[in-house]
Amino acid sequence: MIVLAATPIGNLGDASRRLIETLSNAEVVAAEDTRTAIHLMRALGVENRPRLIALHEHNEREKAGEIVELARASDVVVLTDAGMPAISDPGFPLVEAAAAAGVTVTAIPGPSAVLTALAVSGLPTDRFSFEGFLPRKQGDRLRVLGALADERRTMVFFESPHRLADSLGDLVTALGASRRVVVCRELTKLHEEVRRGSAAELAEWAAEGVRGEICIVVEGAPERVVDLASGLAQVQALVADGIRLKEATTDVAAATGLSRRDLYQAALAARPPRA
Repeated sequence: MIVLAATPIGNLGDASRRLIETLSNAEVVAAEDTRTAIHLMRALGVENRPRLIALHEHNEREKAGEIVELARASDVVVLTDAGMPAISDPGFPLVEAAAAAGVTVTAIPGPSAVLTALAVSGLPTDRFSFEGFLPRKQGDRLRVLGALADERRTMVFFESPHRLADSLGDLVTALGASRRVVVCRELTKLHEEVRRGSAAELAEWAAEGVRGEICIVVEGAPERVVDLASGLAQVQALVADGIRLKEATTDVAAATGLSRRDLYQAALAARPPRA
């Protein structure tokens, strides 16, 4: 069996009793950084010295098969440097391979930077998306953010401190200066900080330089209010491009929340009379 074990994201006191018991009895541990895993076990008072296998972003696909075969005979505990394996961390290819091979995968729940940032942000939590790290290059970053401009759910991103100011500036460009944003820094650590404001305000703040582990939580797009006349114009534009009226009204209704029947009737009424 493969055991995905969540580890503290900053405060060692967040380690669960189940995590400590599992590490105390583990025969094999696959770790993102074996030195970090040794340090964690020592800090938790774990005297066990299991076999350690390095499993990181550069080797996880080639190592997946080997670890899956080991997991047929004994439990393999998977650790990353912080948080839950496979969530923007090594682990997904291993779980994918295990599932395909019929090997059981379970998890020891625990700290999550994504959920912690979302919970303390003060932004809606009923629906959200996790978008991982933003691209390093500005052009790619703007394309990603532009594609999310109409996303209604709260969005959570990871970002490095030295790119934070640039990414917040691109948020202003792609989503608007007034979009509400929360930057969570050093969550669960001594110098934890939660900074709230508009995208423009936080971009100005970050320009002075920020350190530490960063999560960005972004407000979802506001609901667009589209009247029937505007919706009709969209339908007519689609029809002019060769889309059938029925399909055009269905697409516009889905995008705007307007009634498909009302759009269809309005489009028929707007057609010029036959000679």
